[in-house]
Amino acid sequence: MMRPKVNPYFILAIGVISVSTSAIFVKVSQAPSEVIAFYRLFFSVIIMLPVFLIKYANELRLITKRDWLFSLVAGVFLAFHFILWFESLNYTSVASSTVLVTLQPLFAFVGTYVFFKEKFTVRAIFCGVLAIIGSFIISWGDFKISGSALFGDILALIACALVTAYLMFGQSVRKRVSLITYTFVVYAISAITLFIYVLILGQPLTNYPTSDWLYFVLLAIIPTLLGHTLFNWSVKWLSTSTISMAILLEPIGATILAYYLLNEKIMLTQIIGGLIVMASLAFFLIEGKMSKTKVKMKKEKRVI
Repeated sequence: MMRPKVNPYFILAIGVISVSTSAIFVKVSQAPSEVIAFYRLFFSVIIMLPVFLIKYANELRLITKRDWLFSLVAGVFLAFHFILWFESLNYTSVASSTVLVTLQPLFAFVGTYVFFKEKFTVRAIFCGVLAIIGSFIISWGDFKISGSALFGDILALIACALVTAYLMFGQSVRKRVSLITYTFVVYAISAITLFIYVLILGQPLTNYPTSDWLYFVLLAIIPTLLGHTLFNWSVKWLSTSTISMAILLEPIGATILAYYLLNEKIMLTQIIGGLIVMASLAFFLIEGKMSKTKVKMKKEKRVI
């Protein structure tokens, strides 16, 4: 394989910084959470539309009824993930919210155990327990500040569960549908879901400050399209475990940006709890990778 012209680790770092801006744009916007979520996905779909129509529209005929159903469910889960996560930022800090949303690997662990009976090592379970302890430390610190901060933490945790469900439903579809087509379809479904939700709530879709429209577009371009596109590009040159580790740095990037741009204070409980969560998830991912490698080696030995 030819070496890339740009260092993939540099591209990965840009991707992490890009996704770290998401909470910042949401925090500074004056619009309701569901409106921000709608425009983030709406503008993402609009930007993707020309490329999709020119190169990928013919793939829609190849999508099965089952894949359409799974994509529909994934899109709805993604919509409400954004609503609850953005809403959590109205109550709690960027640091707490982003750390708790990053607990996705732990929720995936529970999901695969419950639905697919997947077994995990004692060390993986220990890492999961440590991550939960870390999240409790963060929540306890927020509770000492105010009950509303704790409420924001709970919203972030539910948002994390929803994005895990979105990924689990999408994983099956992605095996048969290209990344661009799947992303476009799910984002479109999610945008339609959010549009209906906004109409039901009676929230206005217009008359927002010019700055808010700028934030809507930036949310679509920087964390949504640029950030995740760079992650997908990096997969060609770096292992998925490396990229998973890098994504765990998002809360750190978001916290630093919030500290300098929003003057958010960082509490000791957030630092301690956040470090425990990040370290636990990192070891959890490493342990999961090692377990899969051992299983693969055993299967290969049996074949031989």
